Amino acid sequence: MKILTRWLRHYLPTLTVTDRQLADDLTLRGIAVEGVHPLEEGNSHLFEMDITTNRVDAMNHYGIAREAATIYGLPLERLHPKLPIGTLVDQPFPVRIDASARGLCGRFTAQVLRNATIAPSTGLVADLFTLLGQKQISNAVDASNFTLLGMGHPTHAFDLDKIEGGIVVRLAHKGEKLRLLDGTERTLEADDLVVADEKKALGLAGVMGGWDSMITPETKNILVEAAWFDPATVRRSSRRHLLHTDASHRFERGADFNAAPLANALVTELILQSGGTLEGELIDIIAPEVASRTADRPSIEVSVREVQRHLGTTLAPEGITSEIVSRFLTSLGCELVLHGPELYSVKLPSWRLDLEREIDLVEEIARVYGYNGFANTLPTALPVTDSPAAPAERAIRQRLLALGFSEAVSSTFGGQRDSDLFYTPADAAKKTVAMENPLSEEASLLRPSLVPGMLTMLSHNLNRDVREARLFEQGEVFTGTSAPDAAYIAEVHETSQLSLGLTTATPAESRLYPATDASIFELKGVLESLASLFTLPGGPAALSFTTAGTPAWLEPGRSAVALLDGQPLASFGELAASERESRKLRQPVYLAQIDLTQLYALPLRRTTSRELSRFQAVERDFSFVLPDAVEWHTIASAVDALAIPELQSRRPIEIWRDAKKHPGVYSLLLRTVFQSNDRTMRDEELADWSKRIIDALTALGGTLRA
Repeated sequence: MKILTRWLRHYLPTLTVTDRQLADDLTLRGIAVEGVHPLEEGNSHLFEMDITTNRVDAMNHYGIAREAATIYGLPLERLHPKLPIGTLVDQPFPVRIDASARGLCGRFTAQVLRNATIAPSTGLVADLFTLLGQKQISNAVDASNFTLLGMGHPTHAFDLDKIEGGIVVRLAHKGEKLRLLDGTERTLEADDLVVADEKKALGLAGVMGGWDSMITPETKNILVEAAWFDPATVRRSSRRHLLHTDASHRFERGADFNAAPLANALVTELILQSGGTLEGELIDIIAPEVASRTADRPSIEVSVREVQRHLGTTLAPEGITSEIVSRFLTSLGCELVLHGPELYSVKLPSWRLDLEREIDLVEEIARVYGYNGFANTLPTALPVTDSPAAPAERAIRQRLLALGFSEAVSSTFGGQRDSDLFYTPADAAKKTVAMENPLSEEASLLRPSLVPGMLTMLSHNLNRDVREARLFEQGEVFTGTSAPDAAYIAEVHETSQLSLGLTTATPAESRLYPATDASIFELKGVLESLASLFTLPGGPAALSFTTAGTPAWLEPGRSAVALLDGQPLASFGELAASERESRKLRQPVYLAQIDLTQLYALPLRRTTSRELSRFQAVERDFSFVLPDAVEWHTIASAVDALAIPELQSRRPIEIWRDAKKHPGVYSLLLRTVFQSNDRTMRDEELADWSKRIIDALTALGGTLRA
C-alpha cells in the first residue's frame, strides 16, 4: 500500500518530525513502513506500507494520520465536507433493501446530483494522484478513488439517467447476467448480493460496479452511493468471480459502519467542485440489527490497575498512568466515561472491529506506548533454566547440521492412515490420540510418529525439482493410555523422537559399497555419529545392527534396525516401493526414525583437548583375509581392547571381495597410526604392538596376507 507523507501532513498540520522518524515510529507501533522513497523536492516521501489484515482502519491516509496523532499527542484535522444547500423535493429518489438482503446490507446511503460536469480532475486530487502513480479517469470516478485512499471507505457513482425506477439492494437471481466495469460478463449465483434497479442488476455489491450504469463524459445526473456490506457475502462473491478489488479488500475485512454518510459527502463535495447541484437530502437506510453488532457494540470496562498489571514495569519512573490510558484510548477513537477510581467504561470506535475485550485495549495501550519503553523482566520470579534434555538436543542438532542435514518442522497433527502405517505400538495399551475437533481427516490425530511429516517435506522438495535433500526433525510424538473399562484416552504421553530424511538423484559413489546402497550406509553412519555423542554402556560395541524386525514401511532387504544394548533404538532404510508409488515420489527416499528417549537417558561424552605431540607418528598397514561373518565393529572392538596408549587411530582403507574365486571371505587393508606424546617410539615397541594386532585379528578367524 502506498502512502504520501504530504497527504498525511494535510491531516496533521502540526507534525514536526521528519518523514524517516515518522516511518520508524509507525513501524515500532505495528504499522509497518517497508520502504521510504523520496519524491521531488517539496513533496516529501512515498511510504510502502504493509498493513495487517485486522487493521482495515489503517488502510488509508486518514487512518495512519490518526495513528501518528496518537503517538505524538497531536490534534487530528476533522473531516468536514462543505456542501451547498440542495433543492428540496417532495419525493426522494426511491431506495430500498429487499427482504432477501436483510442483514447483508447494514447501511445504504445515496445522494442525487443534477447537472454535474464530467471533466478531468484538477487541483489537489490531480497532484496527489500524480505522486501516487494513480490512474486518473474523470472527476466523478477520481472522487470515489480519492475518498477511498483518503479515509478508507469504498463508494460508487452511478449514471442516474440509466437507473430504471429506483435502487434495490437484493440477492441475485440464479443465472442472472451482469457486465462489470472491467468489461467482463458474469453469471451470478443466488447468494451474490447486487445493487440493482427495478429491472436489472447494476453492480456486484462491495466488489465492482456495472458497465451499463457507469459514468461517461455524457453523464449529467449522478447518484453517489456509499454502503456497508456483509464481509462474508463480499468475500464469497469476490472468490467465486475471481475479483479482488480495493473495495472488496476492505469490505471483506469489516468496513466502518458509520463511515458511509461521511464518505458519500466527501465524494459529493469533490464532484460539485466542477459544477452541479444537490437534489434533496442524503438518503440513509440503516439496519438496526447490523448496527448493534458493529457501531453500537456494548462498552467495555477497563481498569488502569489491570493495564499496569499486564504491562509491568516501564523505563519511565511514572509508569502507565490513568492519564496515559485515557489519552491513548481517546486519541484512537474510544469514548471514555469514568465509572470509579481508575475504572473506565469504554465505547469502542466503529472503525475498530478487531477490539472486543479489555485485553485488546491493554494491547493497544502497550502498542502506542512502544514496547521498547518497557523494562526487560521475566514473566515469573523463578529462574529460567534449560530442560534436562536441552544439552543433548543441541548436541544432536549441531552434529546433524555439520553432517549436511537441514532442520525442518512439520505439523503436530496426522491422519489415521499414516498412523496405522508408521506407528506399531510395542504395548497394546498404548493408543493414538484423536482430536475432539479435527481440522480435517488428514489432521485428526496427534502424531504418533515423525516419519509422515518427513515424507511430506521430502515430497514438497521433490515436487519443486529439488532433487537432493537431507532433512532432520526433532520433536515430540504422542500416544495415549485408555482409562480402565472406558473408550476415552485417560492420559497422553509425550516422547522425543528424531526423524531423518534423505533423497538424492545421484547417490554418492563409494569404494566400499555399491552406489545404490550408499544412502542407506550414509544413514547408518549418521546413527553411529549420533551415538558417539553419548557415553554408551559397554562402549561403541553397545550399538549393533540387525535386519530382523524392520517395520513394514521400509523396503525388505534394504533396511535395518539399530540396537542399543539389544533394545531397538532406530529403524532406517529405503521407503517401501509400494508406499513410494502411492505417494508419487519420483526417486528413492531413505528414512530413519530414532527413539531419543534412550539417548537422552545417557550422559553426553565430555569434549576434551590435549596438546599435539611433538614426536613423529608412524603408520602400519595390515592386510588380512577375513570371513564374511566378521563385521567391522567386531574388528574395531578387538583392536581397541588391546588398550595400546600410543594407538591413535585405526580405519579400513580397502575392502575387496571376489565371490567367485574366494567365496565367504573378503580382504581388508587396515591402517593404524601410532604416536607417543612424550618420546620417539622404538622399533621393538612397534613390532610388539603390530604382533598383538595380528594375533587379535587372527583370533577372529583372519589370515595375514603375505
